[in-house]
Amino acid sequence: MLDALKKAFAGNDENGNIAGKKGEIPREKSAELYEKAKQYFPGGVNSPVRAFKSVYGTPLFIERGDGCFLWDADGNQFIDFCCSWGPLILGHNHPKIREKVTKTLEKGLSFGAPTALENELAELILKHNRYIEKLRFVSSGTEAVMSAIRLARGYTGRDKIIKFDGCYHGHSDSLLVKAGSGLVTFGETSSAGVPKAFADETLVLPLADRQAVETAFSEFTDQIAAVIIEGIPANNGLLIQEPDYIHFLRDITRKNGSLLIFDEVITGFRLGFEGAAAYYDVHPDIITYGKIIGGGMPVGAYGASAELMGCISPDGGVYQAGTLSGNPVAMAAGIAQLSELRSSGFYKGLNQKTEEFVAAIQRYASAKNYKVKLFSVGSIFWFAFTSQPTIRKADDIDPASMELYKTFHRELLNRGVYLGPSGYEVGFVSAAHDKTQLEKAKRAIFESLDEVFRH
Repeated sequence: MLDALKKAFAGNDENGNIAGKKGEIPREKSAELYEKAKQYFPGGVNSPVRAFKSVYGTPLFIERGDGCFLWDADGNQFIDFCCSWGPLILGHNHPKIREKVTKTLEKGLSFGAPTALENELAELILKHNRYIEKLRFVSSGTEAVMSAIRLARGYTGRDKIIKFDGCYHGHSDSLLVKAGSGLVTFGETSSAGVPKAFADETLVLPLADRQAVETAFSEFTDQIAAVIIEGIPANNGLLIQEPDYIHFLRDITRKNGSLLIFDEVITGFRLGFEGAAAYYDVHPDIITYGKIIGGGMPVGAYGASAELMGCISPDGGVYQAGTLSGNPVAMAAGIAQLSELRSSGFYKGLNQKTEEFVAAIQRYASAKNYKVKLFSVGSIFWFAFTSQPTIRKADDIDPASMELYKTFHRELLNRGVYLGPSGYEVGFVSAAHDKTQLEKAKRAIFESLDEVFRH
C-alpha cells in the first residue's frame, strides 16, 4: 500500500510520470494521513478546496507555522502565501497573539455568557470605523452574511436579494447560487440540497454590468431587500471593480429603498482598518467581517447603523443567536491582532511591500513574454494565466488556464512556496514576510514560471 501512496503523492501526472525538473518533495506522511482521513471525512477533508482536487498530488497535512513559514507532516518547509486563507496578516504564531490567547485560556475556554473581552474588541473596531455604529459577533463569515441577509429582509420587509456571479458569501442556502471559491474549483455552479424556492429569492447578476442591475430593479420593483457584493471579489480570482460601479450600486439601492451589503470577510482589516468601504469611499448599510478579526481563531461579525442593529433580538424582531458567539479566546486573539494593525504605518508598509513583490514578478513574466498577469490590491494578489489587462467578471476567467496553474502550484511546492490549491484563489502577503523571504519566493516563482512555459 505504501508504494501506491508514494506514487499518488509524488506529484505524478495522470500517466504516473514525474513532471518538472525540480526534485519532488516527500509526501509520505501527508499521504498516509490523507488515506486515513478519507475514512472519517467526506473526501478526506473538512472543507472541499483542501482536497487538492484542482492541483497535483494529495493534500499536505500541516504540522506547524511560524512567521511566514509552514511545515508539513513530512518536515517540508514552505514560505506561506495562503495565510490560513487571509486572517494571518501578522503571520503564523505571532508572539503577542499567542501571549494574549494563552492568558485567556488559563481562565477558561467558553462561558456562553458576556465577557469584558467582547466589549474591548468591539470598542477597538467601532472607535476606528466610520461605517458602523454597532455590531454583533458570530462564529464564522458564513454566519455573519446569513445574519446580515436576515437583517436586511427584516428591516425592509422584502424577500429578494441580488448577488453577483463570481462572488462567494459562504454556504448558506440563499447565497449558494452560482457561487465562486470551492464550487468553481469543482466546476459546479450551485449545490445539491438547496431548495429551488430559496434560490428563486436570489437574483444572480454578472459583475460590472449596470444594465443588468437596473433591469433587475425594474422587473422586481419594491421586492429587493438588498444587494450584496464582496468588498472586492476575491474568492473567484481577484475581480477588482471600478469605483464608479460601486458608487452606482450605492446610488441605485438607496433610490429603490434597498440596502447595500458589503461582504468584507476577506477585505475587512486587510485593505486597511476600514476595509473596502474606505477604499471605495462608500458607506454600505451593512458590513460583514471575519478572518482577520479573530487573529486566526474562528470568528465573524456584522455591523451597521444603530438604527439597523436595533432590529436585532433582543432589541428587535430579527432573531439571531450563537452559543459560542463572542468566544473569549477568539476575542483575545482579535484584540491582540487588531491592536497591532493600529500601529503607525502598518498598512502603508505592508501594501508597499506587496506592490513591489508583485511588480517584480510581473516584470519578469513580461520580459519573458509569458502569458501571465498579476492582479493585486492592498496585500492581496492573484496569478492569472492570461494576456487580458483586466478581469472584472467571472466569465472573463478562462477555465483552461487552470491547467497551467496546476503545474505552477506543483513547481512552487517543490521549491518551498505554498499557495492555495486552486487557481481561482488569491494569495496574501503578511507582515512576517521579510525582504529575504520575498526574494527567495520570487526566485522560486521565476523558476516555476519557466517550467510552466517551458514547452
